[in-house]
Amino acid sequence: MSQVAFLSGSKPPHPVGRRGAARLRLAIPVRLITTHSNLTCVLLDLSLTGARIGLAGPLQPGDCAYLRINQIEVFAEVVRRSSGTGGGVNGLVFDEPLSQAEVLAVRHHAETFEQREREALRDQVRRWVSGDVRA
Repeated sequence: MSQVAFLSGSKPPHPVGRRGAARLRLAIPVRLITTHSNLTCVLLDLSLTGARIGLAGPLQPGDCAYLRINQIEVFAEVVRRSSGTGGGVNGLVFDEPLSQAEVLAVRHHAETFEQREREALRDQVRRWVSGDVRA
């Protein structure tokens, strides 16, 4: 973009695949819903404008999906893909930015996730030991 455009007050375009906001680093399971499948993946980080997810079979750039994080569902486009052994990582950009409140809700969900999982495992073991077959 030319310097004239910057001097006239317009903003430079947001480069595709680049972070548009600060990231919240996470490692929690989330759902990715595409037209072909409903996938479990790991939310690695989250910002107001996008996310980075790890999954067994990363999607191709240009693919679109809904990312479901607890009670939040957001439409996203894959803008980056990196593959590795046993899976890969996708960078997503959201169609509409998340609000600060939504990011804080995800942070709270992540902070309490490990504790909820431990309690659920403890309850399952307790039921197994007591012979309760509802487990």
